Amino acid sequence: MGRAWSGASLLLLVVVLLLLGRAGVTDSLKITPTDQPMIEKAQGEKVTLPCMFTLSQEDEGPLDIEWVLIPIDNQKNEQTIIMYTVDRVYSNYYEGMHGRMQFSNPDPKSGDASLEILNLKSTDTGTYQCKVKKAPGVQSQKIQLTVLVKPARTKCYVEGSQEIGSDLTLKCAAQEGSPVLSYSWRKLTGTGTEQLPATSLLNKNTGELSVKNASQDNSGTYSCIVSNRVGTDECFLVLNVTPPVNVGGIIAGAIIGTLLGLCLLAFLISYACKKHREKKYEKEVHHDIREDVPPPKSRTSTARSYVGSNRSSLGSMSPSNMDGYTKTPYSQVPSEDFERTPEQNPNFAPPKVAAPNLSRMGAVPVMIPAQSKDGSIV
Repeated sequence: MGRAWSGASLLLLVVVLLLLGRAGVTDSLKITPTDQPMIEKAQGEKVTLPCMFTLSQEDEGPLDIEWVLIPIDNQKNEQTIIMYTVDRVYSNYYEGMHGRMQFSNPDPKSGDASLEILNLKSTDTGTYQCKVKKAPGVQSQKIQLTVLVKPARTKCYVEGSQEIGSDLTLKCAAQEGSPVLSYSWRKLTGTGTEQLPATSLLNKNTGELSVKNASQDNSGTYSCIVSNRVGTDECFLVLNVTPPVNVGGIIAGAIIGTLLGLCLLAFLISYACKKHREKKYEKEVHHDIREDVPPPKSRTSTARSYVGSNRSSLGSMSPSNMDGYTKTPYSQVPSEDFERTPEQNPNFAPPKVAAPNLSRMGAVPVMIPAQSKDGSIV
């Protein structure tokens, strides 16, 4: 009995010693638990992910610190983003954060391995794990980071007719912003705000404010505020409820205006055609007058004197000397065409009259009229 008890005591002592030895190894390296296991930040801001640790004299191996990003998508692998080993920092592992991250303490071996990320993006959302190794101890800690986008580019507008007695809807929508978005409307006055119309109904999830049987009392300036966990945005809208428009009068006015315009257009076309006909008639009359101008009387008398002189010359000739004389054809006597100027009759050529042989006839020479360039008889 005594030997059995002494054997059991010995076994119990060995187990206690082993547990104490393992506890000593485990307690050699410790990471201080963070009070922010989940952090939410807005896009564009910066964040510090804490990782504080302590070492003991038993930790004699090299110190290694590593930050790993565990993506939300389980299909993707873990990605090392920064590392400290052998007194040197390596931060070129992850292209998506290149130049935007660093250890918050320039000397991480001092016990502060916190990670600082600048200019946050929505793609930075994920689980970050800090691993500290110093043989024989190994410790790690995880922090969930969520990057949200503030509401932005919010627009307000009215849907429906803004006439008395009609139903209309005030709508508000943010072009940017992470869910969940919450909407609220208020009516502004010169001294502050007032209650929304009694006939209105607000949907906070969609941002729609429905107004039934609108009246002129509903007119005014309205403000819509959209918000999420990281920020807010606001837009404004002016509602002007007016009496119904006289549609019949507008249609009648449009018809009358159209008819007047057509009448004016017809008058202008008729006037232009009339002017065109008058100009054409004036040109035709002017052309006929130039062609029918009678010849000057002075030129006619000259032509007649020329015919008379030829007859007198022919009468004084005897039959004996008629053989050597070339008769002047009376058809060559200048006619009306002869008395026109070259500009009036460009095809006119003065007739050539053969002169008689005066030496054989014994007659006095007679001057034959000729036409000069200016149309006169010389």
